[in-house]
Amino acid sequence: MFVALPKTDEERVLGKQVLRSGTSVGANYREAHRLRSKPEFISKIGDCLKELDETAYWLELLIETKIITPKKLAALQDETNQLIAIFTTISKRSKGL
Repeated sequence: MFVALPKTDEERVLGKQVLRSGTSVGANYREAHRLRSKPEFISKIGDCLKELDETAYWLELLIETKIITPKKLAALQDETNQLIAIFTTISKRSKGL
């Protein structure tokens, strides 16, 4: 998605934000599985949720600023929402809720 954006400063800034927050989720999740304690795992899963929420925000901003049409981002927004639901479930189960 990032490489398909127009090359203006505004689009590049927003695109880089999506790229950073979106790829950070995978890195945090990988780290969560290497941690030694349940509290550390729960904390890292919380970091994943924060990054997913940030990704959702940047995707919304790309639409609101009319940089990308809602139709073009629908699949990414859907995937982000699904991941938020998955990580919310992981977090709740890890906490025993």
